[in-house]
Amino acid sequence: MPAPPGHLGNLTPEQEAKLREFWAATLRIFGVEDPQQASGTETPRTEDAASEIDVKDKEKSKKRLGIFKRHKDKESSNGSATPTKDPSHHADSDDKYGQVKEFQQILATQSPESLRSTFWSMVKADHPDALLLRFLRARKWDVDKALVMLISTMRWRSQEQHVDDDVVLRGEGGALEDSKSSDPVIKREGEDFLAQLRLGKSFLHGTDKEGRPLCFVRVRLHRGGDQTERALERYTVYVIETARLALRPPIETACIVFDMTNFTMANMDYTPVKFMIKIFEANYPESLGAVLVHKAPWIFQGIWKIIRGWLDPVVAGKVHFTSGVEDLEKFIPRSQIIKELDGEEDWEYKYVEPVPGENDAMKEEGPRDALQAERDTQVRAYQNKTFEWISKGTGPDVDQIKEQRHTLAKELNENYWKLDKYVRARTYYDRTGMIGPDGKINFYPPPPGKGENADLKPTSPETLADAPKVETTADDVD
Repeated sequence: MPAPPGHLGNLTPEQEAKLREFWAATLRIFGVEDPQQASGTETPRTEDAASEIDVKDKEKSKKRLGIFKRHKDKESSNGSATPTKDPSHHADSDDKYGQVKEFQQILATQSPESLRSTFWSMVKADHPDALLLRFLRARKWDVDKALVMLISTMRWRSQEQHVDDDVVLRGEGGALEDSKSSDPVIKREGEDFLAQLRLGKSFLHGTDKEGRPLCFVRVRLHRGGDQTERALERYTVYVIETARLALRPPIETACIVFDMTNFTMANMDYTPVKFMIKIFEANYPESLGAVLVHKAPWIFQGIWKIIRGWLDPVVAGKVHFTSGVEDLEKFIPRSQIIKELDGEEDWEYKYVEPVPGENDAMKEEGPRDALQAERDTQVRAYQNKTFEWISKGTGPDVDQIKEQRHTLAKELNENYWKLDKYVRARTYYDRTGMIGPDGKINFYPPPPGKGENADLKPTSPETLADAPKVETTADDVD
């Protein structure tokens, strides 16, 4: 399957120039210096590269240096770098979520090295170029806006949601541990996180006709107040981060199916809806391929008018309403539609509890540190090769440099999957074989108790009995 336009492997010369410009701005924010310049032996630029940079300097020098260049001589006492100009001057009508202010705050409070570390932690198994291209496409190839969005997302991940040092690091096993805590707040958070997994409020299974991973959301299983807002957010981020691991180039998006079967007003909760909209638009750009709203009842019409008003027009254009299996079949082969939705695939979600000892590798500091050191070396090599690529522009040697960068990106990917078991808690999808230990993905593993998973036992009825009951009353359909 060929890469779509604007994606890695299918860039116009203008788009590739924007990517080089984005990398230059990003590395500058991270305080990374071109090794050639640092040693006093700057790599000669080709005529094309020099011309390209000269034009940009004339058109954007004041704007770029004013907003993004850091004072090298002015650093706060905590080592953070201070921008030369208030980034809020860059605010515009596109700043829907106040990311310019967040950009300003993170530059004022975090050191360049901490930002660099957060970025490479966010990359995981992705090709670094592919990650940056998401932000460029989302901001219509405006490098300034893409950079604000990227840095703001890094703040959201590291300071607000603690994606890599909590949600991913501790995962389901951590939630199980929390559910046994003597602290009532921690205990509730753990119980609420697990309750959503045990209920199967949402799950990943299969692909659509475009090869995109499918995420099913059973809306009827949600009732406002059953779980804390924090537990809902952690669970949502957990599902998205897990789905990220299942993406394989050129597939970079997922398809979400909101199953509205038996939906009532008791299931409607605007707070998590707003959260999902915000993070998909602001923190996981270009991640949605399609959204299928299946079997929505008539009472949802008014709700949809409200939700549509919150959506970016591009995202709203990806929403499709389906009423039966015939409609679903336009997006998913009938043989791959689960029987729960009147399809032909005999598969049912059944949660499997965390297995004792499944995260023991995370205690092994030696292997983890060795792999992390290897990754650090690979990152530095990739950064250096990126500077070389930026400097060469469109010169005669650029194809070789690009190939070398892609080779380094592949090595980073391979390193991540070796490192994975030391930095990411195992999930239901690891236990059932959807995510293999080497990063291979099986979108159609057998359900627990069958085939290769015959030895896996789903959550006991007694445990499920402790989950919140989902009941419908006559008042719910008002």
